[in-house]
Amino acid sequence: MAAQLGGTPILILPEKTQRIVGRDAQRANILAARIIGEALRTTLGPKGMDKMLVDNLGDIVVTNDGVTILKEMEVEHPAAKMLVEIAKAQDAEAGDGTTTVVVLAGELLKKAEELLDQDIHPTVIANGYRMAADKAMELLDKIARPVSIEDKETLKKVALTSMTGKASEAAKDFLADLVVKAVTSVAEKQDGKIVIDIDNIKIEKKEGESIENTELVRGIVIDKEVVHPGMPKRVENARIALINAPLEIEKTEFDAEIRITDPSQIKAFLDEEEKILREMVEKIVQVGANVVFCQKGIDDIAQHYLAKHKILAVRRVKKSDMEKLAKATGARIVTNLQDLTPDDLGYAGLVEEVKVGKDNMVFVRDCKDPKSVTILVRGGSEHIVSEIERNINDAIHAVANAIRDGKVLPGGGASEIDLALKLRDYAKTVGGREQLAIEAFAEALESIPAALAENAGLDPIDILVELRAAHEQGKVSYGIDVYEGKVRDMFELGVIEPLKVKKHAIAAAAEAAIAILRIDDVIAAQKLEKEKKEEKKEEKSE
Repeated sequence: MAAQLGGTPILILPEKTQRIVGRDAQRANILAARIIGEALRTTLGPKGMDKMLVDNLGDIVVTNDGVTILKEMEVEHPAAKMLVEIAKAQDAEAGDGTTTVVVLAGELLKKAEELLDQDIHPTVIANGYRMAADKAMELLDKIARPVSIEDKETLKKVALTSMTGKASEAAKDFLADLVVKAVTSVAEKQDGKIVIDIDNIKIEKKEGESIENTELVRGIVIDKEVVHPGMPKRVENARIALINAPLEIEKTEFDAEIRITDPSQIKAFLDEEEKILREMVEKIVQVGANVVFCQKGIDDIAQHYLAKHKILAVRRVKKSDMEKLAKATGARIVTNLQDLTPDDLGYAGLVEEVKVGKDNMVFVRDCKDPKSVTILVRGGSEHIVSEIERNINDAIHAVANAIRDGKVLPGGGASEIDLALKLRDYAKTVGGREQLAIEAFAEALESIPAALAENAGLDPIDILVELRAAHEQGKVSYGIDVYEGKVRDMFELGVIEPLKVKKHAIAAAAEAAIAILRIDDVIAAQKLEKEKKEEKKEEKSE
């Protein structure tokens, strides 16, 4: 970027800085975002295809999960990176709908480009898109139906809808049951509201066996083994102590010197250490604990005494696992062993060490009213187990969102078609150039059912015509049955989505499209790292 002054160039920005201005900048940004949207479009819906992603180390990920694809793709273009960010935000906030949000944002930008070619100012388009998104939020509330935590059947349908078309489809019925049980177990009532902390559902994965061997443990699975071979590997009616303190002699933080002049003093010194460790174990025995989970280390001598008293012990348990154990068993984490009392102990029907695949794991089962549970995911290979974990995670979020909001929507493109029809009517009341932007927003929404139809090998035009006809007759919940190739009632078919996922997807897609539209100048500095690498290559070649 330079200016002329009396024939002398004046540099304002460093050399090699690229600058794209006006319509060229808008075209470049829109194109980059559209390419990302079109790349994900084929993964949408139950008949969507998968993507194989190979990183620079040769590791492979096979998935049709939108946010995973975008995380694995090394996206360079700044506008495309904005779409990656909205997919991550959708995943963090709603847990599902990541593909929808990116496809919709790409389509909104495609329609915006057509309006820009008609000389409509980006600010007018942005304003129209905002109005359309606000109206869509209102309309979605009207389409939505109520659902409660007791309505297990509807919640299972929400989980099934989230899992359909993914790697877990073969066992989706069985997995959907596990997800609903897990989410309803950890739900808590606070001030009349249902609160669900997804982090209280631990997902532990181990390859080997089939997907059907995935199990819900009403308690916690710890990926550790019992510390001493002499300890029991199975304890029924477990009384559990959670200790966040080392069961070993702590080293002093300052340099200490011990002067020993007689061999008997060494023995006295070692005997004293042993006595301290024995007293620690006696304290645990005294309060009645028969299982110990320690966040820190356990000395060999302490292990010996614990084994003598038939106490099962696990050491170096992660902080997050300790917190989950406390929620599952009702135990209190003690940071000073001397403060341990019988009231601090938790309860589990069974604690056992089990060999899962090649590794030993400790299962804490049959807790009375666990507010933290574990889903142990099994599958034939590492890739399958990772994909099943992602699918279960999506389903957990979907069910949790349905319970929290207490509202669900028909899937299969039914909501989008209904919004598109009503937004066109709304556009007529607005008038002016914003009307064109609202109509463009409605067309972009129709791209979702069109993509569902395309991915199922159906004619999108025929399907859209049928859908519009059904919705004009007031059949609000009619969407695409991709298996039969017909337009049917989604609530009857059990294709149900949480309201929050759809609301967040539409709002986020509109925000991203508006943000990209408002950019009319891209000033990009050259990356320093690349320059350094090139310099090194040149040096080597010389």
